[in-house]
Amino acid sequence: MTVGVDPVGHGFIMQRVNTGVSRKVDDLGRIVLPAELRRSFGLKEGAELEISVEEDRIILTPRRNACVFCGTQTDLKEFQGRMICTRCVGELSGSAQQTDPQWDPFAQA
Repeated sequence: MTVGVDPVGHGFIMQRVNTGVSRKVDDLGRIVLPAELRRSFGLKEGAELEISVEEDRIILTPRRNACVFCGTQTDLKEFQGRMICTRCVGELSGSAQQTDPQWDPFAQA
């Protein structure tokens, strides 16, 4: 059994379950996820998966539009492939401007 923390950091315990399904990698490096697995994770065509490596495992995680720090799903900006809410950007930068709704931390100066 593998125990970990969910990608948004809510502290859920995940258990690795062997599905008994295997797939071949095609000549372009693609694999097909079984329909039941896609349904159970709510993956539609075009859904994005984050790819990470843990020791000798390849981990696919559905990309959720939520702040990587606090988990909020509102007022998000993308930064280096991760979603961050403007409140957390303000806290990280120590900026007093975080309360200004017109302030855009990603705007070019």
